[in-house]
This record gives sequence, structure tokens and C-alpha cells, in this order.
Amino acid sequence: MTTIDPITLSTVWHGFQSLCREMRGMVTRTSQSYLMATLKDLSVGVWLADGSTVAVPEGLPGQFLGTSFAIEAICEMYKDNLHPGDVILTNDPYHGGHNSHLPDWGFMRPIFLDGELLFFTMVRGHMQDTGGSFPGGYFPNAYDIIAEGLCIPPLKIIKRGVEDADLMALIYNNVRFVDEMKIDSHAMIATTLFAENRILELLRRYGKDTVLGAVHQMMDRTEKAVRAEIAAMPDGTYSGESSTDDDGTVLDEPVAVRVDVTIKGDEVTLDFSRSDAQRTGFINCVYAVTYARAVAATIIYMDPALADFHNSGSMRPLKVIAPLGSVTNARYPATVGASPVNVGCQVVEAVVEALSKAKPDRSIAGWGRHRGDYTFAMDPRTGERYVRTTFDYDGSAGAVWGHDGMMGPTTLTTLGSVQRGSVEEGEIRFPWKILNLEARSDFNGTGRWRGGGGIDWRALNEGSDGRMATGSSDGDVIHVKGAQGGRPNPNARTFILRGKEKIRIKPHRMADIKRGDIVVKLSPGGAGVGDPWERPIDKVVTDVRRDLVTVEAARLIYGVVIDPATLCADEAATRKLRSAPPTQRYGAVINEQTLDIELKVVGGQEGAA
Repeated sequence: MTTIDPITLSTVWHGFQSLCREMRGMVTRTSQSYLMATLKDLSVGVWLADGSTVAVPEGLPGQFLGTSFAIEAICEMYKDNLHPGDVILTNDPYHGGHNSHLPDWGFMRPIFLDGELLFFTMVRGHMQDTGGSFPGGYFPNAYDIIAEGLCIPPLKIIKRGVEDADLMALIYNNVRFVDEMKIDSHAMIATTLFAENRILELLRRYGKDTVLGAVHQMMDRTEKAVRAEIAAMPDGTYSGESSTDDDGTVLDEPVAVRVDVTIKGDEVTLDFSRSDAQRTGFINCVYAVTYARAVAATIIYMDPALADFHNSGSMRPLKVIAPLGSVTNARYPATVGASPVNVGCQVVEAVVEALSKAKPDRSIAGWGRHRGDYTFAMDPRTGERYVRTTFDYDGSAGAVWGHDGMMGPTTLTTLGSVQRGSVEEGEIRFPWKILNLEARSDFNGTGRWRGGGGIDWRALNEGSDGRMATGSSDGDVIHVKGAQGGRPNPNARTFILRGKEKIRIKPHRMADIKRGDIVVKLSPGGAGVGDPWERPIDKVVTDVRRDLVTVEAARLIYGVVIDPATLCADEAATRKLRSAPPTQRYGAVINEQTLDIELKVVGGQEGAA
């Protein structure tokens, strides 16, 4: 292997990293849909010709960390029939695409230098629609994946620089919102061309041997650093479990993901063999997606200084086992529409629980779960159909050891890379008037470090009657877990207010929406880490002054007595209260009549007064 001097190595390596960030920015600036342009529900990356991951600094793990499998399949499928100027499109989770679900379209471009295939680059984005029974691919009762939408195996849509117009016409004829889909597709394709040009500039400037030598050297360095991180963890097997409320077909029956994480020396095995069998409903993951999320959840327990350097070297010490036919490795043609949230999120949560036992000083609590929906109706301002989805109503991050959960990040399964939109843009794009968007007091998991705040989102439908699929929601039944004595978050609720009628809508359902309806989403924040009784008094006082914690919750949950008039702590009364552990544990619940957040006993006797 060519020995690379440190300056050249750093320049080449950070060239790939900065390229990926520029690619992501380019798509958000040139795409059309709310999902990509505003929410940034997209991922990019660079891989070697053999599928080895070179650079994936930003994005959703489920969209890019399994791409190595897809590249291997593409190379096997096309063999010597890949050429400069080719672009391959796929969204198929099964037939060589190794994708999470059908709405995620991946555009891959092979990159050649002097006729030799050296790299692949990819942009994968969540499209507004992909056909199927209902816009967006979140139809909970699809018979099989064919009913979920257009399944595109790895197909050349551009051959030697010339678009296959007939093939693209067939694809666009089977989706809704064609104009937006075309713009988003062109934005992603153009971004792969931008990446190709930048990579070729790098190769011509430094030479193929130097660039490839730098890449391989960085992979070896990263592998060494990751192995050192693993070796510092105590050997043993640690278990974690998480569930989704149901699968959308068999209702009100939770579906569980279970993992046994074995740390041995400088290697980790993540075994999902005890997870539930694949389900009829649309919450199944394929192996590549389980692999991606399990790897991502493991990496976040490592030194944050490594965050900009992860590549295939990071993955060499990690092994993921998921038996075929399980909910973590479904057989074709199982439906997978909701898998990025359920059970993709549960894969991450289960690994996080297990590794918090192995690394208590890096414990991570569960985040507020996604409360998404797809609402399909007519916009009277334009006379056109629309589909609305957003992350605006999600809760917030869970706590980590030493830090409260952040307000704002959306869903643990995206590692916070998907963003919230703005009220103003949402009202411009969709015929919905936002009535309320605020953090609610006491609406999160508590602990020595508390979770980020929960969200109260309400909006008025000023458009036509339509339908709303809550397929990407969760958390009405199953709480996310705290760590090291931290408390779980409260349950979530979604209601439709129709005149004097209050209609509760559970996750994974389909509901009718009427003009004039008000949709209410009460989305709890993340869970806590550490015993709430140990939270510093000054932090509790600050939370009360910021309306994140009520005076009552300060006393009942945190053992801090606060004067409601001055909002100052009564230190003597607090010392007396905290001199003994609490006899009861309190948590937040939603009063389904008033929609207020209330406190009640949620645990039994936990110590004598």
C-alpha cells in the first residue's frame, strides 16, 4: 500500500467528507418537495467500487449504511456492463436494492477514471409518493409490498449519459405529484454528477494510487480506533428490548425487537434472533436496514471525536445477526412501509438499552417517537391534490449521561438529521392553519438528566375532506425507556376535534379528515437518565422558570420544594424532603377529556419514607 504523508492524507480524507456535506446542501437547495428541501429527509455518500464505505458524514443511517449491500448486488447484476455516465435508480428493499422502504429512491452513479471503475456515489431521498394504495407508502393494510407502491430494482435510468425516456415515463406514470417528483429526481441526479466531477478532480490532482491509498489508510486507522473503543468496554453479553404499539394489521398487539449484544475483546456481535417473527403489517425491516441501524446505534457509544471519520473500517469489528423471517429480516414480499420508524426505531432503542448497561457513563435514554402522518386531500387555493407530512409535531431527544435531552431533534432512528419545518412555510405549502406549537410542562421523561420537552401541536384543516394515515406514528402504548434510574416518557395521543366531538386516532391507522377539523398531536419528549431525586436543585428551579416543569412536579418528581410566588427553592424544605427516597414515583399522563398534562403515581413503593 502507498504510504501517504499526513497533509495529503488529511486533504484527501476531508475532501470526501466536505463533498458529502456539499452534496446534501445541493439537494436541499434544488429539490422541490417539503420532505427534502425543508425537512432534509435524504442521505448521500461515497463508496469504493467493491461497496466499501468511504464517506457518510450526514444523513439517516437507514438510508445509507446498508448501501454496501446494494452496490455489491449492482456489480453482480451488471458485471462488465457499467459505464461512465450511467445512473442507476432503485427503491426496492429486496431485489438488489437493499432499501428501507419504497418512498426512499436511491440514485447511484459509478465513477470511472480512464475506464476503470473506482467509486460509487449515491443520493437517496424520501419522495412525496411512490404509487401504491395511498400516497407516501404508509398504507397500514397493504396485502404485500406490491400494494405499497412501485418497486424499482436497480435499473439504469441513464445509460452513458443518455436518459432512458421510456423507462422514466413508465415510472412517472405510476406516481402522484409528477412535477415535484421530476424536480426532486433531477436534483438528486445532478448532485451525483457534481460528486463525480469533484472526485475526478481529486483523482487527477493526486493520482489514483494516492487517493485510494489515503482511503484505505483511513479505513485501517478508523478500524484501529473503533477496536480500541470496543476493547475498553467490559466483555459480556448485554440485552435490550423495545416494542412498537402494533403492526397496523393485527391491532393493539405489540411487536418486539430483542437484541443480545456480546462484547468480546475488540469485537461486537449484535444478535436479533430473539425478535418476533415477521408480521402481516407494514412494520418489518429487511436485513440491510437492521444492520444499518444496529451499527449506527453502536457507533454513538464511541468517542464523539471519531464522528467525522467513520467508514467501512468502523464496521469491520461489528457483526449483526438477524434470522430470515423475523421482523428484523423479513422475507419477500412482506410489507415494509413503516419500517424506518417501526421497527427501525426499535432496533436502535434495543441496542441503546443494551449498550447503556455496558457503558453506564455513556447511557442514552430513548427519544420521543415519531408522530407523523400522511394527509391526502385537495388544496382549494390551487385546486390541486396534496399530501402533507412533517416531523414538526415530534417530541425531543432523550437525555444522555451528563446532559439533558435537547429540545428539537426529531427521532432517534434518524440521529436527529431530519429537521422540523417552519410554521410559515407549512401554511404556505398546505391548507392547514397552525393553531399551536409549544413545549408542554412535565411532558417528558424525568431523571438526574431529563429528556427534551414534549410538544403540543394543533392545526385546522382549511382544505377539502380527505384521509389521514398515521402509519409512521408510535408511542400511544409503549413508553421509551430511561437509563440508570431515569424515568420513561409519557404516552402520546392524537385527536381529531370535530365540533363537539373528540375522536382519538391511534398509530398505524387510517382516518377520515373533514374540512374544519382540528388535529391535535400530543407528542412526549425523551426519557431521562439517572434518578430524578439527584437532579441539582438549581436545574430544577431553571426548568420551573422556563415552564418545562411545574411547581407540583418539582416537588413530587424531583423532591425540590419551590415557592410558587417567587419561583425560588426552599432549601430547608428540599433537604428534608430529599433526606429519604420517594415512597412513590410520579409521572405525566394526558387527561383525554381536557387534553391537559397531569401527574399521577406510575410506580409502586420504591423505598421507605
